[in-house]
Amino acid sequence: MQAIILAAGMGRRLGEYTQDNTKCMLEVNGVKLIDRALEYLYRAHISRVVLVVGYKAQNVINYVGTDYKGMKVEYVTNPIYDKTNNIYSLYLAKDYLKEEDTILLESDLIYDETVITKLVDASFPNLALVAKYETWMDGTMVRINQDNEILNFVPKAAFKYSDIEFYYKTVNIYKLSKEFSATKYIPFLEAYSKAVGNNEYYENVLRIISFLSSHDLKALPLDDGEKWYEIDDKQDLDIAEALFADEEHILQRYFGRYGGFWRFPQMLDYCYLVNPFFPSERLLDEMQSNFRTLLTEYPSGMKVNTLLASKCWGVKEIYIIPGNGAAELIKVLMESISGKLGVIRPTFEEYPNRMDDGRVVTYISNHKDFRYDENDLMEFFGKNPVETLLLINPDNPTGNYIPLDGVRVLAKWCEKKGIRLILDESFVDFSESWETGSMLHDELLEAYPHMAVMKSISKSFGVPGLRLGILASADTELIAGLKKKVSIWNINSFAEYFMQIFTKYEKDYYKACSKFIEERKRFIDDLKEIEFLHVMPTQANYVFCEVKQPFTASGIVMQMLKGHNILMSNCRAKKGLEDDRYIRIAVRGKEDNEKLVNALKTLI
Repeated sequence: MQAIILAAGMGRRLGEYTQDNTKCMLEVNGVKLIDRALEYLYRAHISRVVLVVGYKAQNVINYVGTDYKGMKVEYVTNPIYDKTNNIYSLYLAKDYLKEEDTILLESDLIYDETVITKLVDASFPNLALVAKYETWMDGTMVRINQDNEILNFVPKAAFKYSDIEFYYKTVNIYKLSKEFSATKYIPFLEAYSKAVGNNEYYENVLRIISFLSSHDLKALPLDDGEKWYEIDDKQDLDIAEALFADEEHILQRYFGRYGGFWRFPQMLDYCYLVNPFFPSERLLDEMQSNFRTLLTEYPSGMKVNTLLASKCWGVKEIYIIPGNGAAELIKVLMESISGKLGVIRPTFEEYPNRMDDGRVVTYISNHKDFRYDENDLMEFFGKNPVETLLLINPDNPTGNYIPLDGVRVLAKWCEKKGIRLILDESFVDFSESWETGSMLHDELLEAYPHMAVMKSISKSFGVPGLRLGILASADTELIAGLKKKVSIWNINSFAEYFMQIFTKYEKDYYKACSKFIEERKRFIDDLKEIEFLHVMPTQANYVFCEVKQPFTASGIVMQMLKGHNILMSNCRAKKGLEDDRYIRIAVRGKEDNEKLVNALKTLI
């Protein structure tokens, strides 16, 4: 069996990466695509590789040569690569198709070795490797029946989002017998090229053959764990480097993205700190029904969005500012304060990261499980004075929680000491006292006018993509000053519309909070059965665990990602947790949580 690799294209969308070389010479994590392809084909006992080259052809020829570990390499040159598409490249190599059974593949693909061996070892002679449709996929789709017969090829022009549950994407790797090539594919290829031209795709010929007879070519679906990716542009390259990173760099590749894990739909994200039970389907339907308008129209300015935030969270307009996520508000708030900042570590580092280390005064609890209360804080910061005190409640990552009465004691003490209290309530709606646990009320803000209450709407409301946060304080001078520091159009139309309609769905939100508390309790009980984890109390939507020896946090995170495609946080970026003994586990829905627990049990 031979292989034909189509490698004539220019790869314009990769910019400077293909300025001096064709796509097959592109490096992914230090390994060229052509090297990876040749090695996998060699291990699959392929007798000969035919490379169809064009753009920067001599570079490829000089690099690869005519032999790879005894596997013969031959070349076909497409001299008009810039005026034709891959149908012409394959047309030029058609005589090779008649000589041997062929693995046909494109040079801009990266894949697991098992992808090639699966195709080579399959008994059916003519196969199209396919994968279940995912949002990142583009290009030719197919629909198949229960016998993996291809019912039809779906070109881009015929693609319908309403049918995506039925689609499989062609991986652009095929196995074609020499009989099929000689009697079916090449005659149609020659006729199609003459009739339509050379600026087309070779899969269009397969579409015609499949339409005439569904039995000649079958689909071979990949399993969920078999990775592949098509690299057309810089973003594809970035994603491929995360998917195919080695153990030394894989966590860095993922965590360095700071989100966007929806680009990896097969991965189960347990760094995802949002409400799994909200928004409701009806709210989503209403948002979706207005999608076109919200996408194509300008949002309102600060005045209108302040009014909407005031309506949603029940505080006066002069006391509240909405932000493009809490991150925007954290930035402008921290830039506005002077003096020293008191923090409780380990914590969410976005606040102290906005200040010089010399201005940060750190309290670390010496109680079991990193627990602390208002008295611990007043005692420590009474002896170590600060101008501003940060309290994240519940705390991240420990889940420590100070009830409302304790927060009020601390707020009163801060007022007496002239300390500005920054209270981050992003996770308070996950606490068991969520109905009465918030300080976001006019009378409480007015009772402690130097207090500023921050809330990330992403977390408890389950809408991180909206980028919405609020900050409230009875210090009207502070709020007015911050409004001048952010853009007048800092909220997009989707976030604005969410605030406009949210109050209609408050009852659904209350149900979601109650449902979450039930699931967290069940999940914690399951986690306590994992013998290498010490599970700490939590009032947040995550569980903080100490990892018992001989396991390490990084080791568990690595095994879960590589073995089960589950991403977890080992918390090593948190100051105070450098000894690789702690993990933070988000709370998701019951089905996902059971998958995680079962995966952890395999490590035992």
